[in-house]
Amino acid sequence: MSVQSKHKPEEETQQPVKRRGVSKWTIVQWFLIPLLLIAALAGGLVAGYVILGKRELSDVLQWSTWKHVYDLVFAP
Repeated sequence: MSVQSKHKPEEETQQPVKRRGVSKWTIVQWFLIPLLLIAALAGGLVAGYVILGKRELSDVLQWSTWKHVYDLVFAP
């Protein structure tokens, strides 16, 4: 009679293939990063226009303000 080894055959010892799904951290990043960017934009508007420029916060949201800024930047 032949002597069988105590080890299991290779087929039985292989680890099952792990499925890679979307982790919770990835979902958090999809929502957290845009929120942080919007908060940085709002903070920059307040710091630049209200604190340094000494203007009203409501002026930041007016279309005429941004048209004037565009005209200043891209004037010939």
